[in-house]
Amino acid sequence: MRFRRITRFVLSYVLVGLVVAAAVAWLAPDLVEQGRPVVRIDQPTEVDPGLNAAGERPASYANAVGEATPSVVNIYTSTQTTDPRNAFFDDPLFDPLFENPTGEIDPDLETSLGSGVLVSDAGHILTSNHVIEGAQRIRILLSDGRTAMATIVGTDPESDLAVLQIDLPDLPHVTLAASNSHRVGDIVLAIGNPFGVGQTVTQGIISALGRSELGLATFENFIQTDAAINPGNSGGALINANGEIIGINTAIFSQSGASTGIGFAIPAALAQEVLTGIIENGRVIRGWIGVQIQPAREVMPGVRVVNVLRGGPADEAGLEAGDLITHLESAPVRGVRALLNDVSERAPGDTVSLRGQRDGEAQSWRLEIAERPPNLQQQGPQSPPLR
Repeated sequence: MRFRRITRFVLSYVLVGLVVAAAVAWLAPDLVEQGRPVVRIDQPTEVDPGLNAAGERPASYANAVGEATPSVVNIYTSTQTTDPRNAFFDDPLFDPLFENPTGEIDPDLETSLGSGVLVSDAGHILTSNHVIEGAQRIRILLSDGRTAMATIVGTDPESDLAVLQIDLPDLPHVTLAASNSHRVGDIVLAIGNPFGVGQTVTQGIISALGRSELGLATFENFIQTDAAINPGNSGGALINANGEIIGINTAIFSQSGASTGIGFAIPAALAQEVLTGIIENGRVIRGWIGVQIQPAREVMPGVRVVNVLRGGPADEAGLEAGDLITHLESAPVRGVRALLNDVSERAPGDTVSLRGQRDGEAQSWRLEIAERPPNLQQQGPQSPPLR
């Protein structure tokens, strides 16, 4: 009996405890959760795919492209030849561009293409000289679909630039960038008409500045870029991320003719000088002293005179083949291109002094700068095929 009473007593208290616990759990669940480890699972948040990890939208160059592309044109040229036409232009797409009055394409015309940049409301177009060299007819296709025949205002083979002109109203045009503050690593965009597929934009960076000794032109100071440049891009625009024209695309370094990530553009500053000279004078006026030079082998700054043009400024000043030129005025001569560029930037009629050596003895000469004759080529190193 006593065992039963004890058992009944214990069970009654257990039952009361269970009832109290159930009531607490029902009426005050927070009291139950205290002291118990809580695992919270965060709900996935929706992420805007246009944002990067920093919560910023990635850069877009649409505004820059929109600023420049209306001024970039496609150039189609035809040249008289006895060779068969390029099969690439058998495509009916090109038929309207070079139809003669009978509606047929002249089988003796070879057609090619390139790009250009409208730089004035008077219809001036800056392009590469090799794009239009030898062309009998030049047709321009604008980004808005209009077309016009172009005339050649002037050419400058020594910089590989040419100026064309068309006569159309309301022409979009751009101003070449006045600053040379761009740096290696800056984003650039190439705009042109590669392979005739239509206006195309490619993106890259400035890979190097001041490239020369490439054998592309007499006056070389190229911007190198890995933005894809292909046949048809020559003469098109190289722009920065603000849409400013910083160069005119001119060549690629390639054995196959396709882009290999090494392209070259003529800086806007040089292009502006050529443009101004051709429009104002019909030609580019450069200084000249009448010598052919090559790098000096000595361990010192300077160039070696290979030939002196009879009757030229250097000849009249007494320079001879074999002379070593080490200084122009007080500045050391750093190489063939450096001396060539420095002299060419001086106006005809200016007087300069040269210092150097002849047979190991110090020499000095005083010369009057003359105007550089047209199409005078300074021999340079040979290079693999470009453009």
